[in-house]
Amino acid sequence: MLVSLHVKNLALIEEAEVYFQEGMNILTGETGAGKSVLIGSVGMALGGKVSKDMIRAQSDYAYAELVFEAEDEALSALKALDLYPADGERQFIFSRKLAGGRSICKINGETCSAAVMQKAGALLLDICGQHEHQGLTERRRQLEIVDAYGKEELAQVKAEVTKLYGQYAAVKKELSEASMDEQARTREISFLQFEIQEIEDAHLRPGEDEELEAEYRKLQNGKNILEACSQTYQETGYGSMYGAGEAVGRAVRILGGAVEYDAQLAGLEEQLEGIDALLNDFNRELQEYARQTEFAGDTFAEVEGRLNEINRLKDKYGSTVEDILEYQKEKEDRLEKLLSYEAFREEKERELDSCERRLLAATKELTALRSQAASLLSAEIETALRELNFEKVLFEIRLTQTDSYGPIGIDQAEFYISTNPGEPAKPLKNVASGGELSRMMLAVKSVLADRDEVYTLIFDEIDAGISGRTAQRVSEKLNMISGERQVICITHLPQIASMADCHFLIEKHVEENGTVTTIRQLSKEEEVEELARMLGGVEITETVMGNAREMKELAERTKIVRVK
Repeated sequence: MLVSLHVKNLALIEEAEVYFQEGMNILTGETGAGKSVLIGSVGMALGGKVSKDMIRAQSDYAYAELVFEAEDEALSALKALDLYPADGERQFIFSRKLAGGRSICKINGETCSAAVMQKAGALLLDICGQHEHQGLTERRRQLEIVDAYGKEELAQVKAEVTKLYGQYAAVKKELSEASMDEQARTREISFLQFEIQEIEDAHLRPGEDEELEAEYRKLQNGKNILEACSQTYQETGYGSMYGAGEAVGRAVRILGGAVEYDAQLAGLEEQLEGIDALLNDFNRELQEYARQTEFAGDTFAEVEGRLNEINRLKDKYGSTVEDILEYQKEKEDRLEKLLSYEAFREEKERELDSCERRLLAATKELTALRSQAASLLSAEIETALRELNFEKVLFEIRLTQTDSYGPIGIDQAEFYISTNPGEPAKPLKNVASGGELSRMMLAVKSVLADRDEVYTLIFDEIDAGISGRTAQRVSEKLNMISGERQVICITHLPQIASMADCHFLIEKHVEENGTVTTIRQLSKEEEVEELARMLGGVEITETVMGNAREMKELAERTKIVRVK
């Protein structure tokens, strides 16, 4: 459930914090008080699009934070997204800050993308607003509703269809890419043979390019290497009186002459003789290296030529010798297919036929299960619509099949409805008004209440275009849903507001620093006063107060019946 909302510097809201409860949470207020901004802040905290103009005037940033206690179903789904509770049990904190044209999204204090935030938020909360009502007319959304209703029965077959479609599409693509006329096939064979032969003729060896580059650097700097060896030998050898070897030798002789006068110098003499021996070995190895090292011009040209050949092939076929050899393997495989083209094509056609037969069987099974779900769902939605004051409504879900396969099968769903006796059912998109769509959405949500894994539902504009008896029916339906889910509802209608388990008032005040929107939870007596305002308008009389109190008492009795 949604535990709390904290908003700062968003539009007219300077700072507001709301703690929601289980059951029915109602938000009311005068037109223009900022109810839409509050819902917008929820969308913002869940990664939705927000204009930078929404940052409050004279403020550098806007901030929104939501705290959730996740239900068991959502916990496992969030863990699949590599998201874990902040408290180690159930708590998830979504926060977002807008500042300087930048957006910083965090879940449990760790930065994430808006896309991840949206995906995670969809597991915890569903906002049913005007956009969602309009989306109810789309066939794609209507099929999603059928699948949500029959989820337990459909899930395994639907997953099988998705897997089989992936296999079918892959084979079909491979076969399509292999299709070509004889002339094109001959040209490609010729070109492949040329490329393969060119690489084979080079007799490449893995790692050869790196070895040659090292050898090339050595040969290129051969003169410098020999000069360095010569100078080093002069500085450390015995060829001149200034060489280190000659100097150490003299020092050995001098120190050796003093040892006969003091035996304690024998250890130092031994160390110095060791240094002399090391220098002698070093100079002998240095001379041997210089003697064996040859930098012949023909060797240099040979290495340079080989490197040029490899680099030419790299420009055409890959950045390393290993890449070139891998390219060769791919082209050899392709050549083998083209040389045995007819056999390959026949094999792929058989494979495609096998995939299609298995996919067709799975889609037929999925269609049958969807038909059963659609029939049951139609009856339940029709009953729910009648409870929402569509007294003579006819409702049905018609399934049709497309001519091509897709990852979710071949079915299309369309909602048909008739709200007037004697009128045939027509597509929902052609006949439903805004108010009817909002009630249609409520009917769908009520039917899916015990099947949908999203625990918190926010209803915005659910009361659009309704009043009187219909409003009372809508309030009862929302009340029923709140028995299964946490409901947060923004409304202008007292019939709906009277069902509140927790009632919040959104108000707009003019202060010294400008206009400010605030939100506060109402006491039981204040709830009655707010209902009276919604019933009576500007002047609230005792009669209006009495009506408001009676409405609240009736709602409480209705809720008690529901609980029992």
